[in-house]
Amino acid sequence: MGSTKDLAGPSLPHALLISFPGQGHVNPLLRLGKRLASKGLLVTFSAPETVGRDMRKANSNISGEPTPYGDGMIRFEFFDDEFPHSENGDDVDFYIDHLKRVGSRKVAEMVKEYEKQGRPVCCLIHNPFIPWVSDVAESLGISNAMLWVQSCASFSCYYHYYNKSLPFPSESEPETDVQLPCMPLLKYDEIPSFLHPSSPLPFLARAILGQFKNLSKPFCILMDTFQELEGEVLEYMCKFCPIRTVGPLFKDPEKLAGSSEVRGDFVKVDDCIEWLDSKPPASVVYISFGSIAVLKQEQVDEIAEGLLSSGLNFLWSMKPPSNWAAFKPAVLPDGFLERAGERGRVVQWCPQERVLAHPSVACFVTHCGWNSSMEALTIGTPTIAFPQWGDQVTNAKYSVDVFKTGLRLCRGEAEDRLIPREEIEKCLVEATSGPTAAKIRENASKWKKKAEEAVEDGGSSDRNMQRFVNEILHRPSNGKVEKHLSNGK
Repeated sequence: MGSTKDLAGPSLPHALLISFPGQGHVNPLLRLGKRLASKGLLVTFSAPETVGRDMRKANSNISGEPTPYGDGMIRFEFFDDEFPHSENGDDVDFYIDHLKRVGSRKVAEMVKEYEKQGRPVCCLIHNPFIPWVSDVAESLGISNAMLWVQSCASFSCYYHYYNKSLPFPSESEPETDVQLPCMPLLKYDEIPSFLHPSSPLPFLARAILGQFKNLSKPFCILMDTFQELEGEVLEYMCKFCPIRTVGPLFKDPEKLAGSSEVRGDFVKVDDCIEWLDSKPPASVVYISFGSIAVLKQEQVDEIAEGLLSSGLNFLWSMKPPSNWAAFKPAVLPDGFLERAGERGRVVQWCPQERVLAHPSVACFVTHCGWNSSMEALTIGTPTIAFPQWGDQVTNAKYSVDVFKTGLRLCRGEAEDRLIPREEIEKCLVEATSGPTAAKIRENASKWKKKAEEAVEDGGSSDRNMQRFVNEILHRPSNGKVEKHLSNGK
């Protein structure tokens, strides 16, 4: 726990951000925290200590001391989740329940301690998978908001599924297509795969749907998207939920150009920019399948051979899999790097935003996680969609058919098909040269411009961010924290 001195600083409104311990959750919530700090708040970012340990190893600015950021400050404080990770590291279902029990107590203790130190929390903000934070906020009489870290289209899917307002695939009719309001028709394998009866990961559906059970408790649902990108479905869903679009969160306004100095990587980034500098413009394929999903060995072999046959330069980010990986880790084929020579570079982790924005990068082969999808779309980099599960299949649908910034190479786990090297080579060539490549790059450039306008002063996301800050500063507290303190709890 930080000392009173640590928190003494200027008298700033204090927001406490609690993240689920996954890279895809930490990144957008930390980006939100930086944006709030830039608006004049003290932000404390928190997550289980296992995450804190990795973040401190990989990044130099993860400190319990308040660090100036824009007009405010940001600091970090992690809590012990009391979980025997060495014994139960891959049991996500068990861990989510355990985290609810322990985390509820730890977060409440943190809030009460800050109150004693004269730095009361004005708002608790969390991301999906940990809806119990809303319960903690309610019990302490503190404002609460939730950051949805997927698209509004995916949010709509989960919302309508939870409320049973429209038919979805079932055991008896597994190939039912889904028509949601203000959205294109989704084939049965284009809805978030956790909602399909065949999903091997039903506990993740339970984790996400838990947030919808608690959806009335946050006074505001922030979304890492922007109005111009998902306007119709956003307008429709705002009839049911108080949604504020504040994205793309990774794309800081020009006045915060130094924001990359505060990062939430779990693995230290490898230096690959100098290698990219040595390559001609639009000549490199960047490949990354995120921090959780791991491809089967046979598929990695086919991708490797397709890359070599294409003749293109490539940068492949292959993060060591976590205990929650879907498969055993795959390895590169024997002799692959020797055959690639100077045409290829393989790293464990990289500064993805910088890589995607590099002029030598022609396209991005991606698993279509929402963070990666937003980064590529709003940097203006064409994609090749290689989704696996969850909302990735829905994001791939939008990238290819709605935003028209990518090509589809895979339909996800439901397809259950090995994508051969010949298809991979053909798709790589089509995405990097010729009329199709030119068209998807032109479309991506249009979205890049709209995203920049959304986050700049007066843009749609900037206005929503300022509105959110104003709301949390003026929402009344019911004094439950003070009551706990006076009772000696």
